[in-house]
Amino acid sequence: MVSSAQGDHGSMHSNGSTYNSNGTVERLDEFRSVLGKPDGDLLKIVSIGAGAWGSVFAALLQDAYGQFREKFQIRIWRRAGRSVDRSTAEHLFEVINSREDVLRRLIRRCAYLKYVEGRLGDRTLYADEILRDGFCLNMIDTPLCPLKVVTNLQEAVWDADIVINGLPSTETREVFEEISRYWKERITVPIIISLAKGVEAALDPIPRIITPTQMIQCATGLPVENILYLGGPNIASEIYNKEYANARICGAEKWRKSLAKFLRQPHFIVWDNSDLVTHEVMGGLKNVYAIGAGMVASLTNESATSKSVYFSHCTSEMIFITHLLAEEPERLAGPLLADTYVTLLKGRNAWYGQMLAKGDLSPDMGDSIKGKGMIQGVSAVGAFYALLSQPSLSIMRPDQNKPVVPVELCPILKTLYKILIKREVSVQAILQALRDETMNDPRERIEIAQSHAFYRPSLLSKS
Repeated sequence: MVSSAQGDHGSMHSNGSTYNSNGTVERLDEFRSVLGKPDGDLLKIVSIGAGAWGSVFAALLQDAYGQFREKFQIRIWRRAGRSVDRSTAEHLFEVINSREDVLRRLIRRCAYLKYVEGRLGDRTLYADEILRDGFCLNMIDTPLCPLKVVTNLQEAVWDADIVINGLPSTETREVFEEISRYWKERITVPIIISLAKGVEAALDPIPRIITPTQMIQCATGLPVENILYLGGPNIASEIYNKEYANARICGAEKWRKSLAKFLRQPHFIVWDNSDLVTHEVMGGLKNVYAIGAGMVASLTNESATSKSVYFSHCTSEMIFITHLLAEEPERLAGPLLADTYVTLLKGRNAWYGQMLAKGDLSPDMGDSIKGKGMIQGVSAVGAFYALLSQPSLSIMRPDQNKPVVPVELCPILKTLYKILIKREVSVQAILQALRDETMNDPRERIEIAQSHAFYRPSLLSKS
């Protein structure tokens, strides 16, 4: 890989392809100028968390800009000490030996022998050391470019210009509270880009949703304009293998437009949008219904008819909920459905639902799954159910002429809550819910939402 912009005709991607770097250094210089970085001062980016999307996002930036070592640095933080089990080590060895480019790279780096020893059980491999060689535990079959890994959080973040939140929403608050302690003496204000798709519900003093960017703002005290969300309909491994994808960077205009241009690549188009929190919530909402989709697919042996029935009901519930959360819900229909569609096709939440239905997993095993990471949809089911069960949000149900809490009009959400959180019914209950003769036509649910003054700005902490 060429370490200087001069004479660079292209750089090698770890999948064996090349990309032309024409224009890359110009984008980097333009963004450095926006940040006010003088010559000789590195643009420092750190990704916190080493899940699939966090690792891929860091690797994308390393592939694009890592050659300009005098201008750019990206590192990834993950906790030290997590060991790789024997079966994973054996699979890693198979992946390495099936990819000539990866095999040659490891031999050149004198790193191949440790994978031989790991396969034989002669030594223990650790998640942070294999990440340095380009292997993410949640995505073993997709080798990435080598990454600079830091296991000390203070070292990782103390002078970073941009911090990428690749943590699950359930870990975001705790880690950023620790990070804020390291920034007490800091003069410059960093930019945060959150990739997390998950939500929490707060019920006092008023019911509301709390998103990862709000957790970060509360933990760090950073200006809201410096915290952004990046999301879109994408599968991490496919993006790294250069499947065409797009995403939105959402947040204040001060940073989002320049970030969109900086992050954009020929196969990864980034748009920008001002509506941060609502897009963030939608990213969490689709995970809820993806779990149910996986259940239905498995229980019906991939019946197209059953899956389409489920899709009609789950999308009507999402539209119903969106009308509660957004002043202009129609603007979210496209992004929400696109993100839902890709998650149903190949996302980890749909996979989790399938494994539950097959009996390979059970809700008692928790929501952190080997080889997949955190299943964000589980906690989101609990959050949305708790929120939509609040009497203060009651709405008038026309056919019964009486007030009901919103969750009563969301039978799929109610059933998922009973399966995953209360654990009082089996996975089969999702089919019983679909086949309930008393269930309303999905059209009626949408009409109720469209014909009432549904929007509750307080749900997203908006006045």
